[in-house]
Amino acid sequence: MAKRYAVVAFALLITAGCTARTIETSAEPAQDEGLPPEVAAIAAPGQNLASARFRPEDGCYWYDYAGPVETTTVPLRAANGNQICNAVSA
Repeated sequence: MAKRYAVVAFALLITAGCTARTIETSAEPAQDEGLPPEVAAIAAPGQNLASARFRPEDGCYWYDYAGPVETTTVPLRAANGNQICNAVSA
């Protein structure tokens, strides 16, 4: 009888490691202002403009690309392939 409980307990321990992982959300504050219309007008097609946001640390716009494995933050690009950034005054 003790062997039966030991086998059941062992099976539960083995299957406990097979739980699905949850997706972590970022703690970035939501931006109410959205994407400026000028930026949306020059953005290349095929990019997720709904998730686009401005990063003050580098002065550029970034968006979330949902790939087959993971979601990655990539730079927002113009139709000519250049990254869309604000001009820096010297």
